[in-house]
Amino acid sequence: MSTTTTPAAKTAGKRNGPAQRRAPADGQPRRLGRQNAAGWLFSTPFLVLFAVFMAFPIVATLLMSFTDFGLRNVTHPLDAEFIGLENYTKLFEDEKFLEALFNTAYFVVVGVPVTVLLGLLVAVLLNNGIDRARTFFRVGFYAPVVTSIVAVAVVWRFVLDPTDGLIAGLAAEAGFTAPDFLGSETLAMPSLIAMAVWRNLGTVMVLFIAGLQAIPTEVREAARLDGAGTFQELRRITVPLLRPTTLYATLITTIGYLNVFEEPFVMTQGGPSDSTLTVSLHMYREGFNFFHMGYASAMAYVLFVVIMAVTVLQLRLLKDNTS
Repeated sequence: MSTTTTPAAKTAGKRNGPAQRRAPADGQPRRLGRQNAAGWLFSTPFLVLFAVFMAFPIVATLLMSFTDFGLRNVTHPLDAEFIGLENYTKLFEDEKFLEALFNTAYFVVVGVPVTVLLGLLVAVLLNNGIDRARTFFRVGFYAPVVTSIVAVAVVWRFVLDPTDGLIAGLAAEAGFTAPDFLGSETLAMPSLIAMAVWRNLGTVMVLFIAGLQAIPTEVREAARLDGAGTFQELRRITVPLLRPTTLYATLITTIGYLNVFEEPFVMTQGGPSDSTLTVSLHMYREGFNFFHMGYASAMAYVLFVVIMAVTVLQLRLLKDNTS
């Protein structure tokens, strides 16, 4: 028995069909709303901590840099006097700040290239040249990264001690006197750079090992079939393909070295004769030793601007080669 569909039934079917298909979509905004509410609920603890311990101090420091905020204003912060850009203009008339800025630049200009180049060299050796105990060497090079700066400072101060240190003992066995590395205005900063390179080498090494393992083996094999030697392969294949990794390693190392604080604070306290005084250490002294907190806040934002400018410059110089 055949059934026939009347025009009215067809019309009703056309009206009911899309409505039925749209029914699940009508509840979708409510589900998305519940999911968003749940997401914000779970994010609330982080947002509260970020606002209290990050956002608020950043904004407060910026406002503080335009005032004469000092020890007397700790209990009554609203009594601080607004002085405009006086702290910023005073900075560039402060010979000690300019010396600290020069010392920081010296630390970065020497330390960053040495760290990146040694990190690349160690990564290449561990990735290609060393077959036995490779994991042992990787852990050994990375161990200083996760070691406390206090422990590192104790070891290095013992090594560099001019009377009882390891280098002094070896020099005495060889028949000559070792220099006072941390007591010399000429050698103090290179000594701190050597310690920083040793401590941060593992981070750069890990980054380059990851980059090396991402290079297709077919590219290396093709270069060797074309007669490329080890040095040519490194210069023509490995280094160009590692440019994105080099950019990232250079950026994070530069930012870390511009903020250098622990090394001079623990090892030399900025001496001798302020030869190892850095911007971060000078900022710490002004803010927490002399309680010139408005002045120290201005110093912090000048350092922030310098870091941003150097980062943008490095991105412009290196990113063109990585795109």
